[in-house]
Amino acid sequence: MSAREIARTEITRRIHAAARDRLGAEGPAALSLRAVARDVGMVSSAVYRYVESRDALLTALLVECYDELGAAVEQAENDAPRTDHAARWLAACRAARTWCVEHPGEFALLYGTPVPGYAAPQDTVEPAIRVVLVLAGIAAEAGGDPGPPASDVAAVVAPARAAVVQRGFPAPAPEVVARTLMAWSGLFGSISFELFGHLHNAVSDPADWFDAVAARLGADAGIVPA
Repeated sequence: MSAREIARTEITRRIHAAARDRLGAEGPAALSLRAVARDVGMVSSAVYRYVESRDALLTALLVECYDELGAAVEQAENDAPRTDHAARWLAACRAARTWCVEHPGEFALLYGTPVPGYAAPQDTVEPAIRVVLVLAGIAAEAGGDPGPPASDVAAVVAPARAAVVQRGFPAPAPEVVARTLMAWSGLFGSISFELFGHLHNAVSDPADWFDAVAARLGADAGIVPA
């Protein structure tokens, strides 16, 4: 890598870091390239040499943050005992919560209110589904009985089931796919409630409550302790 490339990489890193600080302080909707430029000591026109637009910066941050979250979850799941599906599930869920609690501004970008006028491109899809693929993989390998279906969901979850199979996991039953998707939304809903204060005076310990939610949702998807 040339000196110019190294310098460009470092300046881009500083821009991303400053933008992420802004996410925590002001929220995604208020993100401004002009403000980010000031934070890194650049004139506003110079920042466009490294970032095409605010939307391009949002896309880069989405990919970066989804990948960080996905990597944390994958590592935690990989470190858990391979034959204990419940332990792998809980490890993955805990890693997701830990990352989100430590990065509330980034969580707001990933799972909060959409930024007005911004539409995430296709580039963000693969990073965005890393966490749910981990959960789906555990559920598919566990092969547990999720219980009788509440309704016929096979057609509704067919795209998600196909995505799991395309990535080399065993083909899960449609009901398992449905309950894994429910778990995904339930887990991040619980994290959202915690970060935005909706659990205040409702639970005594958010971490213990999250573990209970994760275990219940895992059991609902057919994952039981070894």
